[in-house]
Amino acid sequence: MDWHQQYIGKVKHAVFHTQKTGRKRVLVSTEENVVASLDLRHGEIFWRHVLGTNDVVDGIDIALGKYVITLSSGGSILRAWNLPDGQMVWESSLQGSKASKSILNIPKNLKSDKDDLILVFGKGCLHAISSIDGEVLWKKDFAGESIEVSHIIQSPEVIYVAGFVGSSKFYVYELDAKSGELLKNNHIALPFRTSGESLYVPDDKFLVLDDARSKIVTININNGDINYNQKQISDLVKDSSGQAVILPSRLPGLSALKINSQVLLIKVTNEGELAVVDKIDNTAAFSNALSISEDQHVFAFVQYEDNKIHLSIKDVNDWSRDLLKENLVIDHQRGNIEKIFINNYVRTDRSHGFRALMVMEDHSLLLVQQGEIVWSREDGLASVVDVTTSELPVEKEGVSVAKVEQNLFEWLKGHVLKLKGTLMIASPEDKIAIQKLRLGSSEKSKMTRDHNGFRKLLIVLTRAGKVFALHTGDGHIVWSITLNTLRKSEDCKHPVGLNIYQWQVPHHHALDENPSILVIGRCGPSLSAPTALSFLDAYTGKELNSLSLAHTVARVIPLPYTDSTEQRLHLIIDFNKHAHLYPRTPEASEILKHEFSNIYWYSVEADNGVIRGHALKSNCIHEVVDEYCFVFRDLWSIVFPSESEKIIATVTRKSNEVVHTQAKVMTDHDVMYKYISKNILFVANAAPKASGDIGTATPEEALLVIYIIDTVTGRILHRMTHQGCQGPVHAVFSENWVVYHYFNLRAHRHEMSVIEVYDQSRADNKDIWKFLLGKHNLTSPISSYYRPEISAKSQSYFFTHSVKAIEVTSTAKGFGS
Repeated sequence: MDWHQQYIGKVKHAVFHTQKTGRKRVLVSTEENVVASLDLRHGEIFWRHVLGTNDVVDGIDIALGKYVITLSSGGSILRAWNLPDGQMVWESSLQGSKASKSILNIPKNLKSDKDDLILVFGKGCLHAISSIDGEVLWKKDFAGESIEVSHIIQSPEVIYVAGFVGSSKFYVYELDAKSGELLKNNHIALPFRTSGESLYVPDDKFLVLDDARSKIVTININNGDINYNQKQISDLVKDSSGQAVILPSRLPGLSALKINSQVLLIKVTNEGELAVVDKIDNTAAFSNALSISEDQHVFAFVQYEDNKIHLSIKDVNDWSRDLLKENLVIDHQRGNIEKIFINNYVRTDRSHGFRALMVMEDHSLLLVQQGEIVWSREDGLASVVDVTTSELPVEKEGVSVAKVEQNLFEWLKGHVLKLKGTLMIASPEDKIAIQKLRLGSSEKSKMTRDHNGFRKLLIVLTRAGKVFALHTGDGHIVWSITLNTLRKSEDCKHPVGLNIYQWQVPHHHALDENPSILVIGRCGPSLSAPTALSFLDAYTGKELNSLSLAHTVARVIPLPYTDSTEQRLHLIIDFNKHAHLYPRTPEASEILKHEFSNIYWYSVEADNGVIRGHALKSNCIHEVVDEYCFVFRDLWSIVFPSESEKIIATVTRKSNEVVHTQAKVMTDHDVMYKYISKNILFVANAAPKASGDIGTATPEEALLVIYIIDTVTGRILHRMTHQGCQGPVHAVFSENWVVYHYFNLRAHRHEMSVIEVYDQSRADNKDIWKFLLGKHNLTSPISSYYRPEISAKSQSYFFTHSVKAIEVTSTAKGFGS
């Protein structure tokens, strides 16, 4: 293994553990369903667990000072992990009767000898669980109450459960902490509908907004009695034109109300009256309260002003001064700060210092202390959407005098550093420099092409809309860019990155022109949402151009043709069954007209069990004829029987693949010629009952059917059946062979199979005299419309591992593996 990188994804929850004994760490859960422990000094992963795709983490906290508690799967699974090494201590499955909001409540007690009560609300039930062994001590079912529980307040003797029934009735249940017995319940009917958002403020008060978000209501609980006060938001702030949102800030005695980019800090008096304490403008992120002593709580917020980032930390009870105010310098490519978590430490002069963990728009994670970034993690790479490759620059011959002088200086500097290392007198900075020199002198990490074509750039598009270029030699990031077309804005609330393709690949001008890539994004998950194209320089990441399309994008088809500038032609298929040519130039249009009858493609309708073949028909006719838009026709279709087969995987060859040799020498010294066609599709079908996860079907119900199909004619070239097997199927197609991975239910193991397809029509080309006399058909054109004489050889193997992805490596000369 040349290199291996681990990421965790965009952080949702973070809990610091910075006791005097043991390593300082931060526990996090992420949107990729990862639970991890990070080193607070360097950001490295101590341990991590990747939960299942549907095992979404709802909450994380620390119990007994030694267990990390996680709640997941909609409040139905509670786990305890050992804090130092991440080993699972116990797991509890919590049963319930209906879907509901998940709440994890753990008392803040660090004594390891006391069995704290963990309260979990999920699936319509409240569970009390022992933090030592995970045993469910008691359970209270609220499914019959029709209450949407929003808060659980725990005290040594009594537990309060609060929430709404409907949108206007607020209920409070009082339960015995030891037995879960219902002691009392009360409710109040508000004379208006609420938005459903609510916030608990210590001293038994709740804040809610009405459904129009024009009133803020304080609900008071006093000795079991419930009453409320209401106030117009316009009475608190003059400009209240924006939509009000209650921030879940958990500030003692305070609540935070966000209107546009302004945050109002509102104090709730003992009588339930509201008073604005402060207004904070241009607020990007707001932290929860942090207790630094028994009676002192602080919180942090981030502001953007004049292209500067300000981090402020204030005392909840003292607004006259800032405990911390720093200006931060953060690369604008990281986007805005979306979340912030704070932690304190004691300086040598006994004063309090603070560190802030920031989650950025590009899903990266930063730790900031004393105004500087201590470390950063590019965790956006945990959610890669698409990937392509780019060749590195060609090594230019000839070296300038300045280059020689610089190399001589670096050579002398390197030898001095290595001498220091040998004599063991190197400083920590020298050791880092020595390591960089070793990596830089390695052939693997050179920024030029190698003879075999192994060194490349991996260009990856992440879910955050950021594009990274990684060096295949050592995995380091060469450049990264957050695309403006994939950033949140007023016009586009939910941008989505779709695909990334090679756009321009210079061969004749490789020394003076850089390759470029195409990134396709859409404004929202809707298929009819506006689409944008971005063109990037593959060597620098610079955005060369961007286009907003007037049509939708269903599929992008790279064509095997290039124009005089070596730009590859692409067809973009929209949802109205039109094909659009890019680049939209007269030269590209002429090339397409010349190759009009040779352009074929296919589409797969997995839900309907149909595969169709298509070809261009004519130009689109709107008000005028559009020479870059085409309608297409269906050539053929294959309909699989829905009662017995369902499409679960398809794969085809890469259009730019290089084949080293057409022939293969077999073990008996016989020569067989590969059936090499770019119009071949591999299809894997499973029985409907066996199309889900492993174990959802019995061996008798399971069936895997493999097809190799010609996409020009729709002819099935080969069919094979695996009895008692099911998916998921991962496959790769190269040259004349396909390798696919699946699960054998009968043998209870993973297996891999390979199919090789050979051209029997060339079987006579083995006579050396025919070669010498030129009487062979190796150079004759091949057409998919000729019925091919093919033979297929297949073999299956045991494979002990599960597979997430499978790919083929290929050298510049076409050697693949």
